[in-house]
Amino acid sequence: MADPAPSFSLSLHPSIGAIDPVEWDACGGGDNPFVSHAFLSAVEDSGSTGRRTGWMPQHAVLRDESGRLLGAAPMYAKSHSYGEYVFDHGWANAFEQAGGRYYPKLQVAAPFSPVPGPRLLVRPDAGYPAPVLTAALAGALRQACGELSLSSVHVTFCNEDEWEALGAQGWLQRIGMQFHWENAGYASFDDFLGALSSRKRKGLRRERRDANAAGLEFRTLQGHEITGRHWKAFHRFYLSTVDRKWGSAYLTERFFSLLSERLGDKVVLMLAEQDGRPVAGALNLLGSDALYGRNWGCIGDWPFLHFELCYYRAIDFAIERGLKRVEAGAQGEHKIQRGYLPRATYSAHWIEHPGLRAAVSDYLDQERPARLEEMQALSTLSPYRRGDEAG
Repeated sequence: MADPAPSFSLSLHPSIGAIDPVEWDACGGGDNPFVSHAFLSAVEDSGSTGRRTGWMPQHAVLRDESGRLLGAAPMYAKSHSYGEYVFDHGWANAFEQAGGRYYPKLQVAAPFSPVPGPRLLVRPDAGYPAPVLTAALAGALRQACGELSLSSVHVTFCNEDEWEALGAQGWLQRIGMQFHWENAGYASFDDFLGALSSRKRKGLRRERRDANAAGLEFRTLQGHEITGRHWKAFHRFYLSTVDRKWGSAYLTERFFSLLSERLGDKVVLMLAEQDGRPVAGALNLLGSDALYGRNWGCIGDWPFLHFELCYYRAIDFAIERGLKRVEAGAQGEHKIQRGYLPRATYSAHWIEHPGLRAAVSDYLDQERPARLEEMQALSTLSPYRRGDEAG
């Protein structure tokens, strides 16, 4: 006789503080800081999520009959589609024009962070195969969506294995694109430059030379090296970027100070100073094998400063630490000529209404191959030397 199927239950929690950090991180692992209890609690405790921003925590926890926590998902009830970087405004507008109610919806994500990584977090030592727990968590989220009479659940910037597993359960699959730098075992920045075509190599050297000739001092700070003075300045930079892009300032000043307090040396802040005063900065988080670029800002105008702080110094840092890659965030085809090449990102969507589901499915069936073709075309713009090309 076959063993009976395991029995799991899902609970939703309006605060990450209600979930034991050790248990949560046993599911999330230590590779990606954006799904850690420390990051999620910093976002929440700083007031960056909540009613003010329309990101209401509804963190999902999967337990077995004995009450052991076996899986989890960082999840939010959303009354809008802002701050997600995977755009479904068109779906919402079409559904509401047809008389439907798209919001609220459930969003499984790292808030305000277009960073690929695990989203359906399962304990590796749970005693169940990981695919069983992933399937149980996905099924429970889908069931919760129906029981709460919500329109949809969206799992954004998940890893490819989760994307495939969700697709096998009938979730709609979407592909996005980012630009990542890959470390081919470079010994130095000059070693990396040697992998580029001559013209691109000269361009990057000129940009770095001009940025470093502007009379600024550059510093890389980690964890508790970053003081309240630095964070106060960086919050000004963040607000200036938000203002220029007509965005919303979701992140509070306290969020940034809580980051270095709770994540320690996983927080990497690259600063430019003029006469001892910070004038620009780039915020990164450090994973086990990658550096993740997040926010940038500046209060002035210096040539190529954005590229120096956000791209080139990130590459320097990754080479020095032996990291596999730098992920420089959303958008930006200009990153290609600076060594960051297109890479696929993944999201999966459960939509309750059959009509909307069919329409979105048709749209994604056309979007996926178009996105892959776009990535292939952009890859031809790679600055790296081909095998038969002289150095």
